[in-house]
Amino acid sequence: MRFSRSADRVFGIAGTVDTFERQFREIQHGSLLEGFPEYVGYEGRAAEIRLYEVGVIPGLLQTPEYASVIVESAVKRGAIAPEQADERLSLVTERQAALVRTPPPLVFVVLDESCLRRPVGGPAVMEAQLESLIEFAELPNTVLHIAPFDMGERRPLSLPITVLTLSDRSLMSYAESSQRGHLERESTSVLPILTAYHQLQAGALSQAATVAMINELRKGTP
Repeated sequence: MRFSRSADRVFGIAGTVDTFERQFREIQHGSLLEGFPEYVGYEGRAAEIRLYEVGVIPGLLQTPEYASVIVESAVKRGAIAPEQADERLSLVTERQAALVRTPPPLVFVVLDESCLRRPVGGPAVMEAQLESLIEFAELPNTVLHIAPFDMGERRPLSLPITVLTLSDRSLMSYAESSQRGHLERESTSVLPILTAYHQLQAGALSQAATVAMINELRKGTP
């Protein structure tokens, strides 16, 4: 790490997306799925991010407390080591920082209703996380939707997916299996996914209705 940071200073790239420090962290992130560190590099410079998640609040939107509970649970299960948990939390912070760069990316998020209703870390953690989602929805460069359970068979996507639009308008998508992540760079393969994402947005709750649902859930949180 010390050498990487020194190299960044020498080459004048400290604080940019493509740094030796970032590459070092990618090498060290052995606890992450194969393909994910590469995806994070593209995510950090994407012009538009379209994200669909099921069952858990995605890392880009997690509060520090929520993220800590998730990684601590992985440590307790023996899935990762304690030092790898620290690396995961650092990466969450790093990814979120990229959202407030200048100019910021446009971020479209559709959350399955299960993301809101799955309790993580107790009432206090969930209350803070739900409040954070409302704050996210109020940002000028974000749009937040909930895909309610009653969409049923009208839901065009059943698994989490991310579609990135880069500054040159090229597209790529990222999806995960239980063992590895897959980054698709061929636009002809990404376009059908983008179409399905737009269909998902059209069938999901509006942002106003989404915020109303979140507030209703907050009323039930001590």
